[in-house]
Amino acid sequence: MTPAITPPADAAEIRAQLEAAVAALQGDRLDAAEALLLQVLSLDARQPDALHFLGILRHRQGDADAALALLERALQRAPANAGILLNRGNVLYENGRAPEAVAAYQAAIDHEPGSAQAWANLGTALHGLGDVAQARHAWQRTVQLDDGNADAWYGLSRTLIELGEVREGLIANSRAIALWPQQLQGREQVIRALVLLDRRDEAERLYREWLEEDPDNAVARHQLAAIRQHDAPLRASDAYVENVFDSFAAHFDGQLAALGYQAPQRVAQALAGRRRADASLNIADLGCGTGLCGPLLRPFARQLVGCDLSTAMLVKARQRDCYDALFKVELEHFLRHEPASFDALVSADTLCYFGPLDGVCAAAAGALRPGGIFVFTVEALDDEPEPWRLQTSGRYAHARTHVETALSAAGFDAPACERAVLRQEAGLPVQGWVVSAGLHRGVERRQRTLSPGS
Repeated sequence: MTPAITPPADAAEIRAQLEAAVAALQGDRLDAAEALLLQVLSLDARQPDALHFLGILRHRQGDADAALALLERALQRAPANAGILLNRGNVLYENGRAPEAVAAYQAAIDHEPGSAQAWANLGTALHGLGDVAQARHAWQRTVQLDDGNADAWYGLSRTLIELGEVREGLIANSRAIALWPQQLQGREQVIRALVLLDRRDEAERLYREWLEEDPDNAVARHQLAAIRQHDAPLRASDAYVENVFDSFAAHFDGQLAALGYQAPQRVAQALAGRRRADASLNIADLGCGTGLCGPLLRPFARQLVGCDLSTAMLVKARQRDCYDALFKVELEHFLRHEPASFDALVSADTLCYFGPLDGVCAAAAGALRPGGIFVFTVEALDDEPEPWRLQTSGRYAHARTHVETALSAAGFDAPACERAVLRQEAGLPVQGWVVSAGLHRGVERRQRTLSPGS
């Protein structure tokens, strides 16, 4: 009798499961997608599409190492697959490995020269590395392949302006606006390029035109105030912060990594200078964003919570699996509703959206237990008579004396203020203060008084 032969996995079944997994991924049903992909891999452990999509899923879950390992396995089976190469580049870029991302995007283009998305992503990575001329070339190629790609038109506009070709840049900007007027990040970055060239009149004109189209636009209103340098608001509005960071969330980590972003490491070092990493503290990460501070704070924390105004950023933070709880709420409001709840408050690159810091420091004192510590960064304002200033970037800078006065008035001991470079911007270092201060143990505590529904 001839022995039975195990048939190969049914190709139609695998294809159906892969299609269902893609639909689940697109619908943000990650658990369902994972189950389907693992089922495919149980039938064929080297199935390249399943490895590819599972790599994307792991990336969305915040596990970059696992994502890259899966994508490498997929490429072993399908080395010429431009889609896998493209997504490998995306994972690398969003994890601060821009030079490797450039190589991956270029490999995708080598195999599929007509991939507009690969050219567009190459432009983004090159621009992040400061190679403006090559970024312009990549975005020019993108719009040749896909004239309706608004992101590429915004990128092309910005690079043309940065290279001094302002007229051509403004023409490209008009095309971008016609395609996608609500693309806040791209539109704002083009105008910022004009500001950096000291073309403030043109920048102000574009902001005014934007407000004529959309009178309630919080981004345009705030940035116009920043350019005009008078009648500055006391803080960025909730709507401004939410709009900016919702539009920025998808590429936040990668872009900041390319700028040498150091604020999370700096606040973690400041915390380590005052407390042991013995998992004993209740910590709040104020303005937690995508959770870049989370892995650095977790060793100190018995409980770690975060708050932010941007839903899109909180989704990213949740994927890191570092926080016990995350809240969509303005940070001063959060602090005033959590009296004597925390041993440490940490805020990296968030208080630069406040002018006077008196209210934040008072709220922080109320939320800390006696002896608790407040660690944060702000951008430095040097040799100026004013305590704070709204900069043309839309962020506030603070004089050291104002930081010290606000903390002292709130009941903190004399703070440690260390000068540090927080990141690069337009090729120049952004100077800041890394501040840590302990709350007087004798500060009077108020009882929690919440209104109904708080």
